[in-house]
Amino acid sequence: MSDKEKLIAQECGSSIAESTEYLCKKDKKAKLPWYFASGFLLFWALLFFAVVIPFLYRLPTALTMEDAHRDVFIAERAYKDLYSLSNIGTKMVGSRTNEVEAVEFLLKLLNQIKEDSLKDYFDIEIDVSKVSGAFIYSDLVNMYQGVQNIAVKLSSKNSTSQNYLLVNSHFDSKPETPSAGDAGFMIVTMMEVLRVMSTTKQTFEHPIVFLFNGAEESFLLASHGFINQHKWAKNFKALVNLDAAGSGGREILFQSGPNHPWLVNYYKKYAKHPFGSTLAEEIFQSDALPSDSDFRVLKEHMPGLDMGQVFNGYIYHTKYDTIDVIPRESLQNTGDNVLSLVRGLSNATELYNTEAHKTGHAVYFDFLGLYFFHYSDATGKSLNFAFAGTALVLVLISMWRMAAVSQVSVCYVIRLFIMVQVMQIISFVLGFAFPIVVANAMDSFGLSLTYYSNLLLIIGLYVCPSLIGLSLPITIYYSLQCNKKISSPYHLQLALHSQASILAVLAIVLTVSGIRSSYIFTIPLIFYVIALGLNLMTILHDLGYAWTGLLKVSQIIPFLYSSYLFYLFIVVLTPMVGRSGSAFNLDMAIAVLTALGTVLSFGFLVPLINTFRRPSLVIFSLLAATTLAIYLASSTQIGFPYRPKTSGHRVAFLHVRNRFYEYDGSLSKDESGYLFNYQDRREENALKGTNVNLTGLVSIKNNCYSHMMCGMPLFDFRYVDNRFQSKWLPREVPLELPGSTKLELLSKTVLNSTTVRFEYSFDGPAQMNLFFQPYEDVKITKWSFLSEYLESPPSYPLSYHVCINYGIDKPPLKFFLEITKSNGNFKVPLFQMGVSAHFIGYKHDAESEKFKKSFPSYAILADWASSYDRYIY
Repeated sequence: MSDKEKLIAQECGSSIAESTEYLCKKDKKAKLPWYFASGFLLFWALLFFAVVIPFLYRLPTALTMEDAHRDVFIAERAYKDLYSLSNIGTKMVGSRTNEVEAVEFLLKLLNQIKEDSLKDYFDIEIDVSKVSGAFIYSDLVNMYQGVQNIAVKLSSKNSTSQNYLLVNSHFDSKPETPSAGDAGFMIVTMMEVLRVMSTTKQTFEHPIVFLFNGAEESFLLASHGFINQHKWAKNFKALVNLDAAGSGGREILFQSGPNHPWLVNYYKKYAKHPFGSTLAEEIFQSDALPSDSDFRVLKEHMPGLDMGQVFNGYIYHTKYDTIDVIPRESLQNTGDNVLSLVRGLSNATELYNTEAHKTGHAVYFDFLGLYFFHYSDATGKSLNFAFAGTALVLVLISMWRMAAVSQVSVCYVIRLFIMVQVMQIISFVLGFAFPIVVANAMDSFGLSLTYYSNLLLIIGLYVCPSLIGLSLPITIYYSLQCNKKISSPYHLQLALHSQASILAVLAIVLTVSGIRSSYIFTIPLIFYVIALGLNLMTILHDLGYAWTGLLKVSQIIPFLYSSYLFYLFIVVLTPMVGRSGSAFNLDMAIAVLTALGTVLSFGFLVPLINTFRRPSLVIFSLLAATTLAIYLASSTQIGFPYRPKTSGHRVAFLHVRNRFYEYDGSLSKDESGYLFNYQDRREENALKGTNVNLTGLVSIKNNCYSHMMCGMPLFDFRYVDNRFQSKWLPREVPLELPGSTKLELLSKTVLNSTTVRFEYSFDGPAQMNLFFQPYEDVKITKWSFLSEYLESPPSYPLSYHVCINYGIDKPPLKFFLEITKSNGNFKVPLFQMGVSAHFIGYKHDAESEKFKKSFPSYAILADWASSYDRYIY
């Protein structure tokens, strides 16, 4: 190379270096000062606190008796009914309060409504029925005797329709709760709807049956008996089911159909205060939640809508579920919706032939309670595919535009995009990983549920780490690079294109998988597509950071919706899933849920911190907020999960007397103690340092492999499911049971060379259990209970389990077993039988009362005396 050529090359290199340095400085100057970043973050925080939270809790004005002439739902009147109903107290199935007092109270109201009705317009028929039956629920046979239903049929005089609309709720309760919210709230709502409709000169086409059922809390007994045995059962064509997993606030539509989207269309048309989500439906139907409703039973016979109270789940099924925590405005909200919806459905032409309208699932959701969106599953798939595809196409067009303006090849821009895409995927993963790490660390140190009473801690514990994860990789990347061919604004657009590509792929994959909730990924994508399209149609796309203006505006609605949706789920699921048992790590679930909400709310916003100088200051601020939250959660009283009355520590335990009888009838074991069924992750650790003496507390897990059903009176499927986490605290003083059971062997008859028949009589309180476990080479081939249960028995180490609930009738239970043994030797032990009785609502002995009083004020006890007797036959 000649000296002249070398000189030219040096000058060119120097010129390029100077040009690159100039471009870098120019990009930095184009950025806003670092202190504007705080205003950027503050705007979104204010949007959340000033818009999302108020709209989530917004309720209508409660109407009074002065408005009664308007033929509308009157919250004041319903509130008075609720006051009287909740004052009856605990209404456990089989108790006098449930079977006599509550029934008499409801019949008194209903007869008065019938008396006051417009008899020239309507007919009212009141039917009280008792039902008995059995069905398989979880791994047990659910058997019931004499549970009660009150059904009221309201029909127009001129109606000839034999197609009925069913409106259902329950008036029974769990132990030790006045059940004002679950579900006295819905009972009085139904009562007021019936009252208004029967006194309004507005007829309707189809008869309406209001079912006040008296046994839902004991595993959906009354609704099962009603729909399988009642004289009107064959006429029901649609259902509105009303229940509660909380108290106060707005009720949510959380199940629909199945496969009848026209019902959601009626909800959209008639609900005055719409509130619902397909995501809530899919979560509930995944059986991941410790709740159930009559909808499970009734939907097998007709399509319907399932609506329920979900706020303030902290007091659900506790003694604090009182009328004091229920605002009249909440009753007005639900009453307005139910009255209007029932009026609409009672005139629905679809009830004449519901099968003709069975056209698939629906996708539905509300936006801040202001508008309700609803479309078919097929339409949802089309929308998801269309916007995901449009997003990918626009991203390609944008990259072509960048290449043309920057005078580089498209391939060069695509290679750069791939590199940025990798960084964005890492950011996406870290957005989930960092909150999960925090949750796992807190749980490992025994600090679960620190946010339980202070949900704002979630912002520092999980939201901020998620934002750090989303911002850190891309911020580091941009701080280290200064591309001489592509400007920083274009680089930043590539990051957002990468985020759009991730959401598009997720929307496509989830849609193909049949997940209707994939719409949550499409919503932010839609508005990004709009902003990108507008930027491409103007010069904003290529005018430095000017394109960010449209982007910020476009993300307001996705931010509002995503933060609204996921804050709702955090508010609802924290107390609800917090009682799922100690094996479930709620912190992990909340961390993932929060991370998903953060990614959808801020996914297109977080990279924009790179439009400010010193974006690392934002990351350090987020890190400081996380550090402060961890300190408050771990080292101060703010992080202690429980508070008296408002968010207590649920402590479920049985006062137990266990007796083991051998084959010869001798008593080999007689022990007393307390069986703890832990409701949350902290187990007994929440009671350490209090007056509760837990000396001698041991796990029963080993007993579950050596004894039938752990040798304990496992009350229901929840006790069974949590048995490996349950613990036993022995007591020295034998438990004095408040009642007794009587098991009598009536006969033992050899039927043939391999089969013997045992007949028994069993008597005791309203709630009892039977357990059976044949020995080796022995099989139960026939019995009094459901035969299909014998054909598909529970898996080892579980035994045959029959759960018995009595309503108003309590005759001794007569049952038989037919046992088959191949060698025909019936003079040896053939099987074990366990009988347990649960004395719910009875008084405790002095030792138990003393033990109960030792619990701290924040403890909410769910306890009663139980007996377990093991026999060998």
